[in-house]
Formats: sequence, structure tokens, C-alpha cells
Amino acid sequence: MVSDTYFGVTVDDPYRWLEDVGTEEARAWLDAQARYSRSILDALPHRAPLRAEIAKLPSGTPPLSQIRVAGQAVFYLRQDARSDVAALVVRAATDGAERVLLDPAGIHGAAQSTIDWYVPSPDARSVACGISQGGAERSTVHVIDVDSGNIVDATVAGVAFSFLSWLADDDREFRSFVYHRYRDVPDGTPPNEARLNSHSLLHRIGDEPRQDVVVLARELNPHLPLSERDRPFMAMSPRGGWMLALVSHSALGLRTTEFLTDCTLYVAPCAGLADPASCHWRRVAQVEDDVVAYALSEETLYLVTGRGVPRYQVMAVALAEAEAQRPRVLVPESERVVEAVTLAGEHLLVRDLDRGIARLRRVPLVGGEAEEVALPVEGSIWEWAAHPERAELLLRLSSWTVAPRVYHCDVRSGDVTDTGWIPAPCLDLASVEAHEVEVPARDGTSIPLSIIHRKGLRLDGDNPTLLTGYGSYGYPLRPSFEPELLPWYERGGVFAVAHVRGGGELGREWHEAGRGLRKETTITDFIDCAEYLIAHAYTRPERLAGEGISAGGITVGGALVRRPDLWAAVVLRVAQTNALRAEFGANGPINVPEFGSVTTEEGLQGLLIMDCYHRIQDGTPYPAVLLTGGMNDPRVDVWQPAKMAARLQQATTSGRPVLLSIDEQAGHGIGSTRNQRDEELADKLAFLLDHLVAATPSQA
Repeated sequence: MVSDTYFGVTVDDPYRWLEDVGTEEARAWLDAQARYSRSILDALPHRAPLRAEIAKLPSGTPPLSQIRVAGQAVFYLRQDARSDVAALVVRAATDGAERVLLDPAGIHGAAQSTIDWYVPSPDARSVACGISQGGAERSTVHVIDVDSGNIVDATVAGVAFSFLSWLADDDREFRSFVYHRYRDVPDGTPPNEARLNSHSLLHRIGDEPRQDVVVLARELNPHLPLSERDRPFMAMSPRGGWMLALVSHSALGLRTTEFLTDCTLYVAPCAGLADPASCHWRRVAQVEDDVVAYALSEETLYLVTGRGVPRYQVMAVALAEAEAQRPRVLVPESERVVEAVTLAGEHLLVRDLDRGIARLRRVPLVGGEAEEVALPVEGSIWEWAAHPERAELLLRLSSWTVAPRVYHCDVRSGDVTDTGWIPAPCLDLASVEAHEVEVPARDGTSIPLSIIHRKGLRLDGDNPTLLTGYGSYGYPLRPSFEPELLPWYERGGVFAVAHVRGGGELGREWHEAGRGLRKETTITDFIDCAEYLIAHAYTRPERLAGEGISAGGITVGGALVRRPDLWAAVVLRVAQTNALRAEFGANGPINVPEFGSVTTEEGLQGLLIMDCYHRIQDGTPYPAVLLTGGMNDPRVDVWQPAKMAARLQQATTSGRPVLLSIDEQAGHGIGSTRNQRDEELADKLAFLLDHLVAATPSQA
């Protein structure tokens, strides 16, 4: 037993020893848990038929993703039904034939390799491709020659995030790029120090990485101050005249180059790379400006900012110092939440969120009002891609019941047409319907709740129901096509998504309402949504399950320990459960601005609200719980679900199992193969059906 005392509060931690997963004792415990869980899950009566059904369904991962436009070419990742991982493909133009550039399955021998991200050069002659193994998200950059498909440079290892920008040499050939990397640290470095003092470097194709020049780093340049926790990223303007330094002070979302939090932005002429130590950086936005997205032209920086406007607006900042002036409002705040902007020819395109539904507007750069672009799907814009000098846009759209499709938008006319790049799915979701309702929270606030189920479902309180939620970072849960849930719907299952405070569905104020000392609101919003489903006869506690993924573990784990009577089962996937100890992990320091720190009394009180591990009570009849973890997870350390499982197993008196499923070759889910995703899904659905349909604990 380890005990810590913070500001007079003593906290006992009986499973601290599990944090060192490299010890023989911890390793043996994890291995035993994995074997036990596997034996239980494999024996579940629903698992084998579910696994067979899932194999016949389209993958929940879209068959086409990460669309990029460069030169006259279009790039994207393609994963068809026969592939375990996605391959990088190229089209010479939007109407050209598709050609595979790189299949990562053949790289690094037998190791599980996936493409984390990629960045084509502006002339579309080269592609820098970040590849990692086992979901670790520490990429090695492979540079591919587009004409030949050959790898011409594969030496830059340990690259973090997709902030990579190409540079043109004097002859306008793109042979160099800047990238971000964590420093190599000595063995024995404490985990929470391993990612400090990161930097951006300049690499020339063919050079040894040890020759790369540091261009952004702490104490390198007096015009650009950095703390040891800050991460300095870079981006170049389309024709290479200007560069943007984006200093991240806290954690970024999964859409790293588009979903920003707590950033300071600087601009400088690209000529400053010749002498990085004396480059004159000009600050154009600070943390208080709440910049969440940007677009960069050769003359102007467009910022989506929430300063003074909780649903965000678009500001235009002149890049040239001679023209520097007060930023002007280009798109004012409205009832919608402005999410992102991009440039396409003579227009700025604005992506909005209208109570969870995606909208698109175009704004003439020469001046004029924003105009609506009608979309063929009432759902989500999952990604978009445009060339800054061409009036066309590519969009990937889907909804709860509409499969993803890629559309081409003529920005001048506003016409949107299906490219046909994604074949129609071989399943029919016409039998499934989605409803959007408002749930009155206990403080009177209306919480959006999405409910999806089979048409004609009887509301008799007897339907197995899975409720999920997130509620952190200001990240919204959007309508997403989940074909893998078809077996759930066919068995009478209900799937519901609680858009709790702490997320970003309704803008900055929605995020702030569930942050820090207000995190209890996030958890009670989730509980109130569960009680709504019961009160309106969708389900009852014996048929209700909660699911939390990653930071959603704070929300759902919090609901589990506060109301164990409300759930028949709970699934916590790669979930944060031990918030008091999170900052001592490798990814912990950068998350302090979002969650807080035990070094301040206010931070401690907030973390005590979020920490479900420390709220477990001995002698409590907890529901059945399935926890998952990846040994290579760079975001949530595997000891978090491990400690939660150990504590629940010790405390529960219900007779229902607490299982810990560990994947040796997985991380946070990013980079998992189709087989890994399908196996995990079969485990989850079989586990839920067993405990949401079982009449008594003895049958579980």
C-alpha cells in the first residue's frame, strides 16, 4: 500500500506497483489477467456467431480516409474488405485512375505496420509517410517518390504528430521538410519527463537524421519563448513565403492538425530558417484567443477563435509586418459552432456544427456575406481537402444511418456530387432509425442525446441498451456510421450517445461547463441521460450498459462508481481511470491544462472528482465490467485500466466478472488492424449480450 498526502488529503493507493509494468511481478499479473479474460470471453455463447457476422460486415473504419490534395493529384488511404490495414493510394486527378503507392503491411518484416499519417509535397512528386508498429504512434518517416512508388528516404524515426511541412529549394524542388520530434532521453528517465523539451527540425532527403537542424526549441530564439512542456509545431504557407509556429501548451485532439487547444501562434518569413536562433517571430495569437483551427494563405492567416464568443468566429490576420493591423472579423459568431476553415481558390470555406449536424459555408475572399452550401447528408463532415488555388473541395460525409461517401464540391457553384470512390455498402440500414432528443439535466440544462435503434422498436423497458459519452477537450461526438452495430440492432439493441458537457457540441462554454472543478457535471449529465432512457421505457437497469473510451473513462467510470445500481454492465476501453496519477505518466504533463495537477489545491479537488479508481468502495455490488488496454498505448498508460480492474475485483460483491483484456500489439486503437478491431468488437458485444440479457448474476 502506498499513501500520498496532498494539501492535507491522504489517498491510499493499493495497486501503485502496477504502474511499473516492466517489473516481473506486474508483467506476470497482466499476463494472468489476459489469459483469464480470454478464457471467459471465448466461452461466451454469443461470441462465435457474432465474430462470424462481424467478418461479413463492412468495417467501422471508413474504407477511404485521410484525403489530401497536392498539385493536380489526390491522395488518400484505402482499406478494402480484404485488407487488414490501409494502403496509401494516389489519383493523378479527381477523375484519374487509382494507383497504390504504399502498402505498409510489407514494411519491417513481420511487425504490425500501419500508416499513421502522411503529407504529400505541394508539387505531388513526393510523399512523407509516417509509419509505426503495434499502434505505438511513434512514426518513422518514409519518403516515397510518387512516379516510381519507391521509398527514397526512410531514416527519420520517432516522429510525433503529423505537423510536417515541405520546403522548396532554390530550384523549386521539394527536397526538405520540417517535422516535430520528442528528444531521445537516457534509460531511467521518469515517464513524465520523457516528452519534455520537444523540438522541430529541418531534414533534407538523403541526409542522416543526426545532421538535421533544430529550428524550433526551448531557449533557441528569444522571440519565441517555450516552456519545457510546450510542443512547437510548424506549417508553411502554400508558396513558401511564410511560416507559422504553432506552440501547443496542452493535449491535442486526434485530428491533430485541425483540432487545437491552448495554443500560441507566431509568424515569420521562411527566410528566417537560415538562422533559426535570430529569426524574428511575431506573435499573432495567444492562449486567451482560444484558437481551435486555422488556414494559411500567402498573405493572410485565418483563425477560428473563441475569444469573447463562445461559439467561435473567423478572424483574418495580415502576415506582412508592414501591413500588420488589428485582426478583422471575417465570419462573425452565430448560433452555430464554427469548427474549421480551409482555402479553395477565391473562397474561404467554413465548417460549422449546428447542434451536432455539420454545415458548410463559403465566403468570398474579396468580400461578401457567407453563403450556405447545401450538403446531401444530414450528418457529419469527417474530413475535407482542398487546394488553396483551385475552386474545388473533397468531403467525406456520413451519418448514424448513412454510410460514408466522398463528394466533390464545385466551390463557385456550390454543386456537390458523389465521386463514386466508395462503393455502396453491402448491407441495408433502412431498418435502423436515429432520433435526437433533449434530456433535462438535474440543473435544468438540456443535454443532447442521440438514440439509434431498429425501426418499430417496442418501448417496453426491456431493450438491451448501450450508452456512450466522452466529455473532454471540447471534442464533440458526431453522427457516425457504425455498421458493426448491426448485429446489436438486429437483436433489439439500442445505441445512445450522450453529448455531455465538457465536450464541444455547443461550443466553448459547453466545454468549460465540464472542465476542472465542474467535471462532476459531465458525470451527472451522463447519469441523467441514462435515467432518461429508463424513464422513457427504452430500457431498465438490468438491460443498461455504459461505455467510455479514453477520456470517456472519466465520464463513464465516474457514473459506474457513483451509481453502480444503474448498470448491468460497463465497458471501459483504453480508459483514463486514475486521474490523480495521470500526470506522472509520459502523456501526463501535456494534459495538465485540461485536467489539472495535484500540485495545486484546486487541481487536486478536480482530479478527485475525475478519479473513479479512488472512488471504488469495498463491499459494493458492482456490475459486470470489461476493461481493455494496449501495451503500446502512448496516450493512456496500460496501468490505468489495470489498476481499475484490480481494485474492482477486490471490492465487488455482485458475483459478476471484472475482466481486463490486454493487447500486446496495440496502442490506443490508432493503428489497429481490422482483425484487432473485429476481435475487440466481438468481445464487447458478446460480453454485453451475456450480461444485459442474463436473468441472474449466476448466469453471467
